[in-house]
Amino acid sequence: MIGDLPSTSPDAVPLGTEAGGASVEVSVVMPCLNEADTLAVCVEKAWQGLREIGAHGEVIVADNGSTDASREIAGRTGARVVEVSAKGYGSALMAGIAAARGKFIIMGDADDSYDFLEIPKFVRRLREGAELVQGCRLPSGGGTVTPGAMPLLHRWIGNPMLTMIARWWFRVPVHDIYCGLRGFTKDLYVRLGQRCTGMEFATENVIKSSLYRARIAEVPITLHPDGRKAHAPHLRTFRDGWRTLRFFILYTPRWLFLIPGGLLLLLGALGFALGMPGGSEAGDTGGVRATILAAFAIVCGYQSVLLAVFTKTFAIAEGLLPEDPKMMAFYRLVDLEKGLVFGLGVLLAGAGVLGVTMNGSWLSGTDPQTGGQSLRWIILGATVAAVGFQTVLSSFFVSILGMHRR
Repeated sequence: MIGDLPSTSPDAVPLGTEAGGASVEVSVVMPCLNEADTLAVCVEKAWQGLREIGAHGEVIVADNGSTDASREIAGRTGARVVEVSAKGYGSALMAGIAAARGKFIIMGDADDSYDFLEIPKFVRRLREGAELVQGCRLPSGGGTVTPGAMPLLHRWIGNPMLTMIARWWFRVPVHDIYCGLRGFTKDLYVRLGQRCTGMEFATENVIKSSLYRARIAEVPITLHPDGRKAHAPHLRTFRDGWRTLRFFILYTPRWLFLIPGGLLLLLGALGFALGMPGGSEAGDTGGVRATILAAFAIVCGYQSVLLAVFTKTFAIAEGLLPEDPKMMAFYRLVDLEKGLVFGLGVLLAGAGVLGVTMNGSWLSGTDPQTGGQSLRWIILGATVAAVGFQTVLSSFFVSILGMHRR
């Protein structure tokens, strides 16, 4: 209860913003959208947590267009209000963090589900050298979910499943990627260059920290029921779950493009291996069908692999992903000129197969459409030529994507 906490008017905060000439060590940032029910107790607890750990700090309320008394409450409790016009959870946090003066940032929701009295846990680990300290509400990481604090679908399916994917795909060393109570260094935040303005902000924060090989620690926390009465939680189960999964997919070209493309290429090669040795009679439709399907698989698979290269190149050039040693080695091995030579060679080889087959059919008087063997060779030649053509154009495109822009 608020009455159980000490007063936090500015005069009563000896360790507040730059007290006694000391620089701010910890900035507590709370995104806010009509949180009048719970904002005061959250700010009070944040001040008490800062006192307990002996940190010179500040509390920032990043207001995202509240129409209730949130801004006035923040001012009365000694917080600094940053008004954010751009809508979105991530937008509010970005503005609040940009305004923060602390070396360390503690972020958490202002709905009283997170207990800001737990701030000392995060500050201690940050002082010990961690760059990101992730809270964990789930029992798998030692956390506690009090009765009624988390919907069963979130607790037993959504959060564990998405966390498992993040641990598998991105090697994230935490057990609860969705936990919004966390601490990180301002330097790390600047290095990450976060882009997501919605609920994916928190997910982007932990995934990019793992990709950038930041020093990550995890501390168990207790999740309490949402204390707001005026409105329902802002989180939307299926919408925000899909947005998180979509973010995962877009940030891992390997699983979206490379692996499916590689499987299609293997299926295509197998299809040609089975279909090409068939007979030459006009009724040999099985081999022809196999080669048609094989051609489709190879063209689609090769395009998918190229998209993986495009996506990775663009993401690295734009700073969305860190440099990948494997991609750097690939760029050194395959440049524009080598790609063009290889692509033109494959294109000419495919065209040669087409020319020889079509010319042989013409000389022998065989209709390629009825001659099973001739038709299979025509399909193979067209497929090889298409791959060569894709390679030529893709070599130019990758070179453009990789150009350094000012």
